Amino acid sequence: MRARGLAAAALLGGCGVLWAASPAPRAEAPAVPQRIVSINLCADQLVLALADRGQIAGLTKNATDAEMSGEAAKAHGIPLLSNSAEQILAIEPDLIVGMPASRSMALRALPEQDYPLLDLATANTLEDIYASIRETATAVGHPERGGALIARMQGELAGLSKPGRGRVTAYYQRRGYMTGTGTLIDELMGRVGLVNLAGQLGKPPLSQLSLEEMVAAKPDFLIVESATDVVTDQGSEMLHHPAIKDIRRISIPQAWTVCGSPAYTQAARSISAQIARHDGGRS
Repeated sequence: MRARGLAAAALLGGCGVLWAASPAPRAEAPAVPQRIVSINLCADQLVLALADRGQIAGLTKNATDAEMSGEAAKAHGIPLLSNSAEQILAIEPDLIVGMPASRSMALRALPEQDYPLLDLATANTLEDIYASIRETATAVGHPERGGALIARMQGELAGLSKPGRGRVTAYYQRRGYMTGTGTLIDELMGRVGLVNLAGQLGKPPLSQLSLEEMVAAKPDFLIVESATDVVTDQGSEMLHHPAIKDIRRISIPQAWTVCGSPAYTQAARSISAQIARHDGGRS
């Protein structure tokens, strides 16, 4: 599921306001754009959190998927776009938001015409998320909302305990995929006092670990996506194998971690609370 989520997060797809490639004079985005188009699942969530609903002219086709987006409920009723330059042209957007937009085939297919573009960097840390929030809030004409959202997130994380106490954890996904260091998941683990098994094993940001290797590694916890709490196919069945059934589980929605978004705080608080419950039940 996370592999699917990461692919979707890059759908239709550095920091700061850039522009679609064109040698012509550059148009400037209005102070408060009225036809905003998001071309990336992660950008969808920031636009939904910071812009007025009436400003949003189009989002990606996964924007209403509650398993993939922490802002899915807000997206219902807003036009959803496929990877189509024609759809973007029809809207005549005054701001296009991507993360990153450089991967967008739709943008490459646009004619030589300027479209104001906010090209956000992929967020791998909490500070990256804050930077994306500030940039998006300014670009959509509501900088004060960015400051307020960051303050709210900081308040939600204030005093967050570290019940992990250095115990080893794997973020284990369908078909044995495991998330490594240098990622938002890795930072989340550290924030609550956990140590990423992938780092101990020298694995890259995304790798596969067999059941046999996981059993041999003996992690204290497995973090899994809540969509895999029940067996729905072979991919999720692997996570319920008897060989790993006794490893304690922490379950969180993929929508909280697939993007660097305001849902980061929900993920951190939930992981911390679940570790505490496991410890309480053991004592």
